[in-house]
Amino acid sequence: MDGKKINTEKSQGLLEKSAKVIPGGVNSPVRAFKSVGGIPRFIKRGGGAYVYDADDNRYLDFCCSWGPLILGHADPDVVAAVQKQVETGMTFGASTELEFELADFIVGHVDPVEKIRFVSSGTEAVMSAIRTARGYTGRDLILKFDGCYHGHSDHLLVKAGSGLATFGQPSSAGVPEAITSQTAVLPLDDEDALEKFFNEHGDKLAAAIIEGIPANNGLLVQRHDFIRLLRALTEKHGALLIFDEVITGFRLGLEGAAAYYGIYPDLVTYGKIIGGGMPVGGFGGRSDIMDVLSPNGPVYQAGTLSGNPVAMAAGLATLKKLADGRIYAELERKNRLFVSELTEKLKDYTFNVAGVASIYWLVFQRDLPRKAENIDPDGISHYNRVHEKILNSGIYLPPSGYEVCFISVAHTEEMLKDAAEIMAGAFRQEAHKWQ
Repeated sequence: MDGKKINTEKSQGLLEKSAKVIPGGVNSPVRAFKSVGGIPRFIKRGGGAYVYDADDNRYLDFCCSWGPLILGHADPDVVAAVQKQVETGMTFGASTELEFELADFIVGHVDPVEKIRFVSSGTEAVMSAIRTARGYTGRDLILKFDGCYHGHSDHLLVKAGSGLATFGQPSSAGVPEAITSQTAVLPLDDEDALEKFFNEHGDKLAAAIIEGIPANNGLLVQRHDFIRLLRALTEKHGALLIFDEVITGFRLGLEGAAAYYGIYPDLVTYGKIIGGGMPVGGFGGRSDIMDVLSPNGPVYQAGTLSGNPVAMAAGLATLKKLADGRIYAELERKNRLFVSELTEKLKDYTFNVAGVASIYWLVFQRDLPRKAENIDPDGISHYNRVHEKILNSGIYLPPSGYEVCFISVAHTEEMLKDAAEIMAGAFRQEAHKWQ
């Protein structure tokens, strides 16, 4: 594993074929490797902590399908649950007992969630939670934070404009300004901006939404004081607080970031782990808020394949294995050791690692940022330059320096120790380009 060129002929061929029938040859832009260069790997199978590409190259996987595979690839219990359900039916478009069982598990283990509704993606969960908040409060305005990503629905696909507190500007073609004009954007980690905004707009705000721990634009761990102020201001002004826990839900622990900060959000959105790797999402919260949803209330939300039985079976099998908390403790211990070892190997360089629970992020700057604007673009560029070298050494990292990495149950201490050695070696070889 020395970073030499490896055979990627089949992946190259599949990309060329796919590009003829799929825009860019990919079904999600980050898979195109535009930031890091090189050939996107077409994966054909996974097992434990590893994935294997079309050319039979093996990689230690730190993406874990962007987080949900906390048990590793093809966990035997999850596979058995899926196989059992597939044999009796993959979809019905009708209610099943599995929906109740998964909902009952989540409600029973997450205090802020009294009722939950399942959907098919994290984007759909957030979109539906926003509509629910607007229907419950009778207000239109939404507040989000710069550096937080909440899926690609129009009203949240926004960027900050000029000024301390601005109303969102579309960050994608095809998004009308009339829609994003109802979304305000604030910087993270700024109490003054937060209080100023609520003083001016709090009585018009339907909801504030924030990632439990922002993890789509670096790992921007927020101070408890900032999050608790946000909770206090939303309560004071009659607005709802939505925690987007699509990444952090059941990753940080059974109660996610809500427990990490010691607060109760009004609504929580889920994805990733609650489907055990299958496409799924969910949003839940207080009963009085959730009961505004049809058929009980006036807020319409529906999905033909919502609560898909295969996804419910996979999610339930996954969450049951996490229920006693021992896996979380072990993952946190392994992640802490890995982060410490990698940091020690690169202590003489401008390098750091942000880590929380079983999530880590490689940072090519001394101070760990809490705001998107404080992420050093030169550090991101360095990550992008060394990505292919590390990939060719058998380690699959996210194809963007802004993305976070995940550790699973299947990652052993020996695997992590070897990975730290390989990654540190690659970073040191390119250090002259980043110091």
